[in-house]
Order: sequence, then C-alpha cells, then structure tokens
Amino acid sequence: MIDLNKQRETELNQALEAMYFGFKAIIAKPDEQLKALGLSRVHHRVLYFIGRNQGSSVSELLVKLKASKQYINKPLRYLIEQGYVLASPDAADKRIKRLLLSEKGMGLEKKLSGGQREHFLHVFEEAGVDAEQGWRLVMLLLAETPR
Repeated sequence: MIDLNKQRETELNQALEAMYFGFKAIIAKPDEQLKALGLSRVHHRVLYFIGRNQGSSVSELLVKLKASKQYINKPLRYLIEQGYVLASPDAADKRIKRLLLSEKGMGLEKKLSGGQREHFLHVFEEAGVDAEQGWRLVMLLLAETPR
C-alpha cells in the first residue's frame, strides 16, 4: 500500500466520496422504479446491455458485462419469462440463443436509462466538453486498469 501525504489522502477521499454520491444520484430513480416491479440493478444492467447489443448471444452479453453465467442466469431467465427479453435460436447454430429486447423491454429500459441519460446530459452541459472528456477518460481507466 502506498503511503500518502495527508493532503493527497484528503483529495483521494474527496474523489471516493464524489464517486459514491454521484453513483447514488444516478441510480436513485431507477432503483425506485425497479423495486416497484420487483426487479434489481442486475435486471437493469441486462436490459441496458441487450438494448445496446440487440441480437447478441448470452456469451457475448457475459463478455460485455464482464460477468459470469451464474451472475445473469436467474435475472435473464426472469426477464425472458416476464416478456422483457426475447431469446431465439441462432440461425446457424441452434445451441446459441440470440437476445433481443421486446417492446415491453425497450419501454422499460428507456424508462430506467432515459432519466440517467438526461441527468448526464445536463451535468455534461454544465461541466463543459473538457470536463466531460476528462470524466470519460477517468471512468475508462478505472474500468480497464486492473488493481
């Protein structure tokens, strides 16, 4: 562990707190909506990534989510059973399931993520292009840098 001076430790704590409260702000409304439907954040993640990758296989979805099959199996099955997600066999290989959002699933994903997109839109407009690009770089580095 790196020994930090007090000033740098304070700055890093402020970054952690900003991340915590920013995340809390961006998920609050969708969490309420999900709870009312008996769903959780993992359901939202699955809907979001299928929506951005219509026709992807379960394996491709796992790669996108950087998750295990066990992590999404139950939520994905539930979303299929409830009619939010459609799963159909691949034309070339019937063992592969292709995933699509149904109209119901697209509506829910738009409801959940739409407010988040608007939140980001307003914050990025206020912060400016340079701040948005810096934020994107930081998030990319956090996601891709193993620790």
